[in-house]
Amino acid sequence: MVDIREEFIEQAKRLARGAEVLPGGIEELAVKLQHAKDTNTPLRVKLGMDPTRPDLHLGHTVVMRKLREFQKLGHQVVLIVGGATAMVGDPSGKSETRPSLTKEQVEENAKSYFEQMSKVVDVTKAEVTNNADWLHKMSFTDLLKLASQITVAQMMTRDDFAKRYAEGRPISVHEFFYPLMQAYDSVAIDADIELGGTDQRFNTLLGRQIQEAYGKKYPQMVMLLPLIEGTDGLVKMSKTYPEHCISLTDSANDMFGKLMSIPDTLIVKYFMLLTDVSEEELKNIENSLKDPSINPRDLKLKLAYTITEEYHGKEGAEKAQAEFINVVSNKGLPSDIEEVKVEMGKNILDLLVELKFVQSKGEAKRLIQGGGVKIDGEKIADMMYSVQFAESVILQAGKRKFAKLVK
Repeated sequence: MVDIREEFIEQAKRLARGAEVLPGGIEELAVKLQHAKDTNTPLRVKLGMDPTRPDLHLGHTVVMRKLREFQKLGHQVVLIVGGATAMVGDPSGKSETRPSLTKEQVEENAKSYFEQMSKVVDVTKAEVTNNADWLHKMSFTDLLKLASQITVAQMMTRDDFAKRYAEGRPISVHEFFYPLMQAYDSVAIDADIELGGTDQRFNTLLGRQIQEAYGKKYPQMVMLLPLIEGTDGLVKMSKTYPEHCISLTDSANDMFGKLMSIPDTLIVKYFMLLTDVSEEELKNIENSLKDPSINPRDLKLKLAYTITEEYHGKEGAEKAQAEFINVVSNKGLPSDIEEVKVEMGKNILDLLVELKFVQSKGEAKRLIQGGGVKIDGEKIADMMYSVQFAESVILQAGKRKFAKLVK
């Protein structure tokens, strides 16, 4: 029985906040941390990234923040660009085969990923590699050896595969290779810990199995982080639903405003996973939400300011907060309304889509039906409304989107 020193138990507890640690939980993690310190061998902490999209959102930062914690403790972060795996497409949680990416798409998206990731993780101190460097060099014999380490029955225990099979949806054979390829990455980089979202349970645990098959005495532990919901509080944050997604590339005003729009039920989760508030502060926030004399809006103001400050600095957060209070609370107008030339007679639905205030005409119709579209403060109710004005007017869509329309 290993005698675990208190400092490493405390380290493990902090690292495990909000995470599921497998196998062995906090105690086994503490053992790994202590052994790394005693032998002066930093843990190799793996995160695999398939750059299927060029932009990141706050949901991605949940795992990144955990990487930053490991970095601060002196451990080695290993970032794996999925040059090979992205060409297969991760089927996790998907109801159909995902499209593959070209080598050029992967490289372009990866460049954008690292630029945005550097807002959270010290990429300059990370070991960055591309799994195409080893996976593309595997012979057919190597591939057969890898494939022999798992049975079809085991593969079909994955929820997404099992569901698609039961529903008669096609599953391409190449999709079975994705989790095997991701697992072999752990062999190639000699990972001690792999981070991922809860949807990566099968893939990351398979990494342990494959490491054991290839002779690693102490295979990797797995830390699974929750997937956070978008601003609607229902669906996980994703670029598929841009109206509910908070991107790292959002302006300070947009980031602040979107954070203020989350339902009260997400306040604690956002504080826990997206900020560095202490356990004591987190408990105080939970208690405050139970206190009828405290307005949840005040807690959201603190949350929005804290997160916006991290990505846009103190000045950006202060300006965004002042702007939000002016526009939303005091019903004022933003200080930086963009001026847009518009032809007379333009249909309001077309205009909203052109300005990218909405993603589709369907969304525009729903916004109008909800009374969310105004011109010079007057609600527009007619879907066939044609824009007409003398010199200029202010178009408002929702609470935070404005444009000054001019001829």
